[in-house]
Amino acid sequence: MAFQGKKLINDPNDVVIEFIEGLIETYPNLQYLDGFPQIKVVVRADVSSSTYDKVAVISGGGSGHEPAHAGFVGEGMLTAAICGDVFASPPVDSILAGIRAVTGVKGCLLIVKNYTGDRLNFGLAAEQAKSEGCKVEMVIVGDDCALPPPRGIAGRRGLAGTILVHKVAGAAAAAGKDLADVTAEAKNASESVGTMGVALSVCTLPGQVTSDRLGSGKMELGLGIHGEPGAAVVDLQPVDIVISHVLNQILSTETQYVPITRGGRVVLLINGLGATPLMELMIAAGKAVPQLQLEHGLAVDKVYTGSFMTSLDMAGFSISIMKADESILKRLDAPTRAPSWPVGADGVRPPAKIPLPVPPCHARKKDEEPSRPQQLNVHGIILEAGIEAAANAIIDLKDSLNEWDGKVGDGDCGSTMFRGAVAILEDMKSYYPLNDAAETVNEIASSIRRVMGGTSGIIYDIFCKAAYAKLKENSESVVSPKQWAAALEASIAAVSKYGGASAGYRTMLDALIPASTVLHERLVAGDDPPTAFLLSSEAASSGAESTKDMQAQAGRSSYISQEILSTVPDPGAMAVAAWYRAAALAVKDKCQ
Repeated sequence: MAFQGKKLINDPNDVVIEFIEGLIETYPNLQYLDGFPQIKVVVRADVSSSTYDKVAVISGGGSGHEPAHAGFVGEGMLTAAICGDVFASPPVDSILAGIRAVTGVKGCLLIVKNYTGDRLNFGLAAEQAKSEGCKVEMVIVGDDCALPPPRGIAGRRGLAGTILVHKVAGAAAAAGKDLADVTAEAKNASESVGTMGVALSVCTLPGQVTSDRLGSGKMELGLGIHGEPGAAVVDLQPVDIVISHVLNQILSTETQYVPITRGGRVVLLINGLGATPLMELMIAAGKAVPQLQLEHGLAVDKVYTGSFMTSLDMAGFSISIMKADESILKRLDAPTRAPSWPVGADGVRPPAKIPLPVPPCHARKKDEEPSRPQQLNVHGIILEAGIEAAANAIIDLKDSLNEWDGKVGDGDCGSTMFRGAVAILEDMKSYYPLNDAAETVNEIASSIRRVMGGTSGIIYDIFCKAAYAKLKENSESVVSPKQWAAALEASIAAVSKYGGASAGYRTMLDALIPASTVLHERLVAGDDPPTAFLLSSEAASSGAESTKDMQAQAGRSSYISQEILSTVPDPGAMAVAAWYRAAALAVKDKCQ
């Protein structure tokens, strides 16, 4: 029976903020940006972007995994940690604030766990920071070894092995290496580590009930750090058997997830998931070392045991094994002041700390806020009609999108898109500079970013940002049809790059790609632009409908059986087809 989880908290919505406040009171070398509640960023107290002369190493993700990530901020490890809400990727604005606060002339490296939301949010923030003049690189960590080689693009999840990557990269940066070298060392470390988790219970989110998915006498193998189901639920086994299974899975020669072979040297990390006594973690460490030595023929150079990346109050542990060489061992042994590596807090706690201000956006000054022109030109009138029609089409489709998404996702596609559409209609009344197409597209991105959560919000934000960048290449005030087509192609390329999908993956791209192809073909053939737009919208609709016959290879749908998928089209593709078709009809009408 499910029951309300017991937590020593105040408001469940404030747990991350209050955690950060306690963290910086405890450790004198840490500070935070004054951006609560939207921006939750922990930084080194001794670093400023204007004076820092080393590569900044930044990581982050959803909260609930403490001490990761904020507990690993300190000289010799992370320069900043971006904290999302519990189990939710941090928003782009928070990531940008962290980048701006600590990135100096040598640039920064973003270390990102392989989850779609994290990849997209950190990816968009990286692109924005680059446009502001920052040097930014990103390394994705996917060290999960529990599941078979993944279908589609979801890939291996980022787990506790990420902490070892933090340490290697942070030590390389502290040694004065340049951005290319720090990135190379982090990438090598990420490709050298494998992890698998085992749980005796699932976690309880603040303010929510405790799931009863794991009954008495059961344990789960290979579940994720957000409590998502793993490879199998089995009867509770003695720790010797559990350890043997986990090590065999990580070192499997069939999957070849990590490049470790007999006779090699390794580092072992035993990580508690939040509610596991240190006694049990030490038992696991004591059993793992001789098994690695005797059964797998490996030399265990270092052992780390403790709680590094947890899952709230989950009972269980994960094991990470990293291929070791002199270079990696040197980085792991390098000194650090990160409080949870672990090292003790040092220094005298000051009586009070004043939070640091959130760095301003370099791209726009306060006196450059956009506004709607008093008089629209002919292009502004057409653009307004297309935007309004597209938004209203999404509003009308809300319930259908939710219904489709309820069968193949989490059931909120329509509600999420509805919020974006309403915000666009409202903001267009006052803020969109409709006579300037590029800036209008940029403002649509701002509207979306403000109200649309989840993966769909960040994908549409990336879509608009890429179109804006392409349109800004045009020095003329009027955007030609072929330039609009080029902007669409650039948007598709950006969504594919950061989302990882392409044609046939059962995503929004399966509507966008055929639309873009037809639009280009008809314009080259000499069709008048409104007709070309309308014909391309028919291709978008056909592409969206064809997703019923596709095996999902991206997002939550990739975990759904083909039998279920074949009953409904992809909600994201259907949303694209709806707004694209509505915009095309509106433009055609205005141009007649």
